[in-house]
Amino acid sequence: MSILREIGGIYHPDKGTTFTVWAPEAELVEVVLHQPEKKTLPLQREAFGYWTGLAEDAGPGSLYTFKINKEIERPDPASHFQPEGVHQASAVVDHSGFEWTDQQWKGLPLEQLLIYELHVGTFTEEGTFEGIIHKLPELKDLGITAIELMPVAQFPGNRNWGYDGVYPFATQNSYGGPEGLKKLVNACHEQGISVVLDVVYNHMGPEGNYLNDFGPYFTDKYHTPWGNALNFDDAHSDHVRNYFFQNALMWLRDYHLDALRLDAVHAIYDTGARHFLQELREHVTQLADQQGRPYLLIAESDLSDVRLINPIEQGGYGLDAQWFDDYHHTIHTLVTGEVEGYYEDYGKPEQLQKALEKTFVYDGLYSEHRKKTLGTDASANPPQQFVVGSQNHDQVGNRMLGERLPQLVSFEMLKAVAGLVLLSPYVPMLFMGEEYAEEHPFLYFVSHTDPDLVEAVRKGRREEFSAFAWKGEAPDPQSEETFQQSKLQWSYHSNEQQNKLREFYKELIQLRKTAPALAKPSKQQMQVHMEDESLVLHLIHKSKEPYLYCLFNLSKQPQRVQLLTTEKDANWQPILHSADRAWGGPGIEQQEALQGQAEINLPAASVLVLQHQQ
Repeated sequence: MSILREIGGIYHPDKGTTFTVWAPEAELVEVVLHQPEKKTLPLQREAFGYWTGLAEDAGPGSLYTFKINKEIERPDPASHFQPEGVHQASAVVDHSGFEWTDQQWKGLPLEQLLIYELHVGTFTEEGTFEGIIHKLPELKDLGITAIELMPVAQFPGNRNWGYDGVYPFATQNSYGGPEGLKKLVNACHEQGISVVLDVVYNHMGPEGNYLNDFGPYFTDKYHTPWGNALNFDDAHSDHVRNYFFQNALMWLRDYHLDALRLDAVHAIYDTGARHFLQELREHVTQLADQQGRPYLLIAESDLSDVRLINPIEQGGYGLDAQWFDDYHHTIHTLVTGEVEGYYEDYGKPEQLQKALEKTFVYDGLYSEHRKKTLGTDASANPPQQFVVGSQNHDQVGNRMLGERLPQLVSFEMLKAVAGLVLLSPYVPMLFMGEEYAEEHPFLYFVSHTDPDLVEAVRKGRREEFSAFAWKGEAPDPQSEETFQQSKLQWSYHSNEQQNKLREFYKELIQLRKTAPALAKPSKQQMQVHMEDESLVLHLIHKSKEPYLYCLFNLSKQPQRVQLLTTEKDANWQPILHSADRAWGGPGIEQQEALQGQAEINLPAASVLVLQHQQ
């Protein structure tokens, strides 16, 4: 494991601020202090092209830039705060000054996570960390145990998904900056809620990206949809790796975050003996040992590769979990009928059974969409290593019109789909507003200042939609209106049907938390059967008594179903039915206990949960 080098402007209360930057090809590097009066301090060159110096009079809030070879003046690549945006001076941050009250908090294990993904700018009207704090009681009431923040690293302007960030260490100024994020994390921990942060280590945004002025942060060995790849294995790559290792450790150590979600790790290109992700795991484990608490690393990948999550001693990278898109795609195609674009590999009922029994649908199978064989066998990996959802920022926001599932399926089907996520053996994740069928779309939005870049973004979005049969005109990503349309309305307070859906989610979440059979679900202790013709799924959790029998009718017609159990005297008591009027359903006949291989009528688009009676 490599030895890490501290970078950026690091404040020490007893002696001032140490400024360190990596610029291996520079002849001279200076730090320019902008206040109280502007002055320049030459930095000393050290091994491997690091430049460093101490400014005794620079403290929290001090603005500074780096000047290279007396010619180029730029913000700090490892800036912890950009108070005036991506093109202006960096500010020193004192991470020791915040008064944390979460000393007893140690985080939650994977199997206890009920994740709620949200975008800071559109989650509340305020669009700030403070705004989220005001909504925590509602998330707590829902039963959420973890929030996942879309990226908050500084991006250009005030509107962005966050994947155009160019200062990975700096917390977005318009959201509330470093202080605001710390207050949010502290408040979450007070409520017993873990915080996951989405970080982007596979590319950098274009506007405000000055890394090439400092050193070879990128390599032309590989190309990505965003241009040259970040340099994780070419000449000088040790120091690029150091930059991102330090970034991950900063979020976990200085902001008390519980987990990092690593964006699109399939675009992190590294052919070295120790992959970047493996070494990241090792550094994070070392920090966990020092802090006396665990930290989780969750990958997003489209490779269906268990190497990400297998232990290092077994040749894996040792990450804790990964997003599991197969489950989303399988559900989505079955309930919407959409099979264009990347959905063309899905839509078969038997794939849902396989996704529950074996995890990866593409586990060494040929993908028609990709025109190649894809995936590995994940059947031996425990289900808590996989995060599933029926909606997320990608699957909603990358639709041309940003439609959420309520615009695509019936109200009754929304409840059946909720059951598929929350009663699965996997770690469930909801997308903000899903729990009450938010009607506003979630669109793609930016606020770039370069007109050519804005036009390139518009063109790129149009091309992205060409593989789908979507009609209409894509909303302008640059428009303020596009951003405003994407804000949650929180309308369940005044909409009875939406409130009933939210109550149904609450009931499912409570069942997830309290049912012994769901305490630690096991793929090996489940019975799964998909009836291809009727689209009825039987899912029986047998990890602990009392067993749970979950029946899903994913068709648009009522179905007559026979229970699978072979025990003639088995007694199953209905405990939850989505068609009940309490959840806004059409109503159900009086539910009696069911014996053995009894037959039962399942309403269209419904989920019924039975509990085994001794």
